[in-house]
Parts: sequence; C-alpha cells; structure tokens
Amino acid sequence: MRIGIDAMGGDHGIAEAVPGAVEAARTLEIPVTLFGQAELIEEELRGINRAGLDISVVDCREVIETAEAPLQAIRQKKNSSMAQGFRSLRDGEIDAFVSAGNTGALVVGGSLIVGMMEGLRRPGLATTLPTVHMQPMVLVDAGASVDPRPEQLAEYAVVGSIYAEQILKRESPRVALVNIGVEEEKGNELTRKAYALLKNAPIRFVGNVEARELVSGDVDVAVADGFVGNVILKLAEGFGLGMFKMIQDEIRQSFLSRVGGLLVRPRLRRLKNLVDYASYGGAPLFGPTSPVIKCHGSSKRDAIKNGVRVAEEFVRLDVIHRMELRLGELVEHV
Repeated sequence: MRIGIDAMGGDHGIAEAVPGAVEAARTLEIPVTLFGQAELIEEELRGINRAGLDISVVDCREVIETAEAPLQAIRQKKNSSMAQGFRSLRDGEIDAFVSAGNTGALVVGGSLIVGMMEGLRRPGLATTLPTVHMQPMVLVDAGASVDPRPEQLAEYAVVGSIYAEQILKRESPRVALVNIGVEEEKGNELTRKAYALLKNAPIRFVGNVEARELVSGDVDVAVADGFVGNVILKLAEGFGLGMFKMIQDEIRQSFLSRVGGLLVRPRLRRLKNLVDYASYGGAPLFGPTSPVIKCHGSSKRDAIKNGVRVAEEFVRLDVIHRMELRLGELVEHV
C-alpha cells in the first residue's frame, strides 16, 4: 500500500503537508508519495527525521490555486500536484490520494481522471459532524453535487452507510434524509421522491431528519443534496468556532470565572477536539474508483496525518469494492 499526498494544496501547503505526511508514514508504518515542487519538498524534509521511512517525491511544477475554475485548472495544469496525483492513482502507482486543495478541482479530477465507481452516477463529498453522544455522524453530500436527482440521493445513502459501517464502526447504521419535517410527505419534489426510493434501498432507513436533530446522535448518516449539505457544514463550522469564542470571552470576565475556567479546561479541550475537523481526517470523495480524501483547506499537519489515516483504512478495508457491491443491490431494490 502507498498513499499519495498533495503537498501543494491548502492554505499552508508544503509547510504542513510534508510534516503531516511524514508523521502518518511513521505512525501507520506505510510508504507515502509527496506530489509537488521537488526542491521545496526536499528542503522541508531536510529538517525532519525520516529514518527508516519510505517517502518518495514526484516533481510537479504547477499548482492549482483555490480560486481557479475546477475544470479549466484540471485540463490546463496537467503538471500540477493534483493532476499528477490523480494520474498516479489511476495507474496504480499509489492506492489512495489525499489533498487539502481546490475542492472543485478535486471533484472534477477524481471523476474525470481516476474514473467513477460502478453504480454511482455523480460524485458526493462526505463529512463527519459531532453529536451530543460524542460519536460523529456522516453527512453526504457536503457540496460536490448541488442539483442531484432522487436516484443519486439513494446512492449517497448507500455509500454513506458503508462508510459509517466500515470507517466509523457502526453496526447497521441508521440513515436519514435531511428535510424540513419528519413526515413522509414533507419537503420538495426531490426529497419526496428520494424518500420513496430510500424506503426500498438496502440500508437501515429511519425516515426524515430535521437539521436541528443532526447533533442528537439519533442517526449515523444524513443524506442531502450538495447545496443543503454544504450550508449545514459551513453553519456547523462557524457555530462551533463562535460558541467556543463566546465561552472563552465569558470565562475572562472575572477572577472567579477565570479560576473556574482553569478547573474545566481539560473537559473543554476534550470537547474542542471532538468538534475539530482535524481529528476526523477530512472528507472522503465518494465516486472515484480509488480512495480520494479531501482535507479542509486550512488543514495543518495533524489534519493531514489523519487524512492519510482515513485513506489507509479505505484501502485496507477495501471500502470502494464494498460500496460497489451494495450499489449493485440498490439497482435490484429501486
């Protein structure tokens, strides 16, 4: 097994991607390949102890920037770290690819260069969200396909269920459809048609779920179109950061509250880790025939390391093959 990492992607690029990749190689005891400008990567590696580690570098002269048009960037920048990584994944030179780069380019490149898994019509991004039971749940799609058909939501439900089962270790994951009410007849045409399909899908479908109940821990997988899913994700990120800032501001208001803050600091740190995206290792892109993991754009080394960890689990547990088998069952049921 060998995992590829886009060393140029994200807000911090090489400065965080390289140390994160090295730590993943050391912790997981696996070979890794770094894609990016070789002289910059080697310069970063010179300051890191990599004794006994299998770390290779593929020189890529171009970089796909965050604001670039995805399709144009993938087509024109064939020597970019992302495009080169996808070709290596397609050709079997690496077994999974991790990037904190341009999300749109990742979706386009993963679909066009690597190719789509059998039974999934359009790609979907999954992300993990914290719950009050201290166990994360899966939201899919988080922004890859903003205008899907009902059949595609059923497909997202199937692959999301396999992800929760294999990666999050949930037995018989509970799958729900994000809607404006719990009743079957609620929602727009998309959600009503999707509901009818999900009832017959080879999953444990528990009905509709309202957005406010996503943190309850009562579902393991929530399915939404990419527009709604991305709004939920961005709101959750912003609310989490804002809530911690408000708590910190309140603690600083008086001497007694500061003393109390010191007493609860270990619990607050644990809570912060539970809502920190870095702990979960990024969002898997459902669609490509080999694992692709999208790390947050502001990912630092811990997030990159955990992204590689998720990629390693995908490969080791043969998750893509399991998804294709269950998608084959979906065709027979709907």
